[in-house]
Amino acid sequence: MKKLNTHKALIIFTRNPEMGKVKTRLAKTIGDLAALKVYRKLLEHTLHITRPLEVDKFVFYSEQIQENDHWDAAIYFKELQNGVDLGERMHHAFELLFKKGYRQIVIVGSDIFELTTAGIQEAFTHLDSTNYVVGPALDGGYYLLGMNTLKKKLFENKKWGTRTVLKETLKNLEQEQVVLLATKNDIDTYDDLKKSSGFNQFLIAP
Repeated sequence: MKKLNTHKALIIFTRNPEMGKVKTRLAKTIGDLAALKVYRKLLEHTLHITRPLEVDKFVFYSEQIQENDHWDAAIYFKELQNGVDLGERMHHAFELLFKKGYRQIVIVGSDIFELTTAGIQEAFTHLDSTNYVVGPALDGGYYLLGMNTLKKKLFENKKWGTRTVLKETLKNLEQEQVVLLATKNDIDTYDDLKKSSGFNQFLIAP
């Protein structure tokens, strides 16, 4: 596979789409099968918005690398997440790509229906003039993190999945140059699903 960019890389964190293992909080309201269907739609959206980006793209799978799935190996490099918690897994991914020589790296999840190609490109553009970019999520976390210098502290001592993550992350960056992007809604619960703009076609009554 030919590299598109010598110094810009996008990390996409994704869960292997298995029933009962994805969107578990959402599944408590709409059931495992419906939650899996929603997650597959989110994966399709993430694929659609990331394909056009002229950066090297890395999909990091949660459980195992899948060779013959919708992440085309001619477009996406494939890696496996490594670590006990989300912080360790993200740190490992950033560290791996910095060691490969990339200088601007952005990570996104696969559950932000409001995220766009332009929004991700905006993050890379900001990294031309600042060290860190953060995309705040409505639930108190973040949907995007970009950096050109690895800062391990960002991935340590966080209660992942809680409303304190963004606040603690920005505290770690108090002495750094940081750009905040527009706040967006990620989809973890049924309420999130109802709030997500443009997602009404996927609503399933509980």
